[in-house]
Amino acid sequence: MSLTGSDLTTSLVPAEQTPAAGRFAGKVALITGASDRGIGGEIAVRLASEGAKIAVLTRHEPVRLIKKLTRLGHGHSITLGDVTKSADIGRALDELLAQFGRLDVLVNNAGITNDKLALRMKVEEFTGVLDANLTSAFIGCREAMKAMRKQKFGAVVNMASIVGESGNAGQTNYAASKGGMIAMTKSFAIEAATSGIRYNTVTPGCIATDMTDELKEEVKASFTSKIPMARFGESKEVAEATAFLLSDHASYITGETLKVNGGMLM
Repeated sequence: MSLTGSDLTTSLVPAEQTPAAGRFAGKVALITGASDRGIGGEIAVRLASEGAKIAVLTRHEPVRLIKKLTRLGHGHSITLGDVTKSADIGRALDELLAQFGRLDVLVNNAGITNDKLALRMKVEEFTGVLDANLTSAFIGCREAMKAMRKQKFGAVVNMASIVGESGNAGQTNYAASKGGMIAMTKSFAIEAATSGIRYNTVTPGCIATDMTDELKEEVKASFTSKIPMARFGESKEVAEATAFLLSDHASYITGETLKVNGGMLM
């Protein structure tokens, strides 16, 4: 399957087997920014393995993720688009609803960094990260509420960061976007509670991904020395925590921030 072109493109991934029962059997999940090797992709696989139909909105074709979802069955939707554009998110949701008829779960995982000391950071470098990380999550949260309130049920997890809680030198823009996401999530949780929709946040610490693999060994060692569990986390550990918050096992949890950081920030 090939997904190409600059316009929003959607393709249905065929199922190869009958989906097994699980916590998310019969539910439809939209995940933004899911890649072949990262937290979003791992969440997609975790939810699919427990019966969910998965829709992905991402910039680039996740070839390995598509293969994994195909093996898991169900039938899934892969959409190429820009999460910073309200029109792309709206069209992705329209495609999802046309294919699956409902939306039960949203994970706002898409995000970028553009690190620079604050004194050297241009305004557009600050707002660019806010648009990609925070504004896109706002649009997703808002549009998901519109779809979910009709069925009086839904669960949203916004993927923030330990940096949104602690701050970090050289990441003023990223910290602002993730800190804002935590506060925004609480506000959405209050507004949506009577509609049966839950909004929560996960804040990963140092997680082994393609991005952290590029760090120098001495930098990794410096981070590890500050983690009580003395290791980087794995994407699957973030996925497990996210799946819990999205499941009925967390039916009375909303507006909460779940730290997944090995004790780095308590």
